[in-house]
Amino acid sequence: MKEKQAASLNGFLGVLIILACAGAGIFSLTQEAIVLAVVLFLVAVLLVTGIVIVPPNQAYVVTFFGKYIGTIRANGLFLTIPLTTRQRITLRIRNFNSKTLKVNDIEGNPIEIAAVIVYRVVDTAKAAFNVDDYEEFVAIQSEAAVRHIASNYPYDNFNESGFSLRENGDEITGKLQAELEARLNEAGVEVMEARFTHLAYSTEIAQAMLQRQQAAAIIAARKMIVEGAVGMSMDAVEALNEGDLELDPERKAQMVNNLMVAIVSDRGTQPVVNNGSLY
Repeated sequence: MKEKQAASLNGFLGVLIILACAGAGIFSLTQEAIVLAVVLFLVAVLLVTGIVIVPPNQAYVVTFFGKYIGTIRANGLFLTIPLTTRQRITLRIRNFNSKTLKVNDIEGNPIEIAAVIVYRVVDTAKAAFNVDDYEEFVAIQSEAAVRHIASNYPYDNFNESGFSLRENGDEITGKLQAELEARLNEAGVEVMEARFTHLAYSTEIAQAMLQRQQAAAIIAARKMIVEGAVGMSMDAVEALNEGDLELDPERKAQMVNNLMVAIVSDRGTQPVVNNGSLY
């Protein structure tokens, strides 16, 4: 079922028609035309049931004895088909804040995650008839999508390959939005944005994972220091070779060893003056 426009007439013109019927009925009573007066009054009463006021960013889904007639989206006063049932659907942009969910990521680590979903209704017929309650449908499907996305990625990527929830938030939320659009299409809902509002390890493993992160950071830092020390040592040897000073392989090895110790050490080294010979 898709949305279509309902048959309607300008409401002010409809009010004039109703008043004209009522006035003609009163005039018929003065002329003792009872039957005509009753008919005119009935027409006026029936037309009154078709008057509808549509506020801004609201829509009315119109049904006539169970049959979908159409939707009135334009705001203002309208006269539609009498004896119809009208269901109001809001077209405003809305937010859904999910609860903080406890999920296992792809590596089996328990994490806490929550998201905010920004959405609006774009097809009132689907929102009214394809689901019982589109707001509840959005809530349930949003939490299901967040759980599914969180279980397909690691919280932190220590192997430095692929996406992780912590480091690739924009890419992951993009996939979350695409999944939500596929889930909520049947409810006539457009997902405008999806963002994580909370992301953390569960309390029972938070301390252990923090130590793991610190260890990974220390290893990465030490690796960078070692690479820098090797480069500096090689530059020093090349600079000596370009000058008049010639060093034999053993002296080069000794110098490189001293430079590596001095640079890589996490504490200040104490210089030792050698006034003798290496041999």
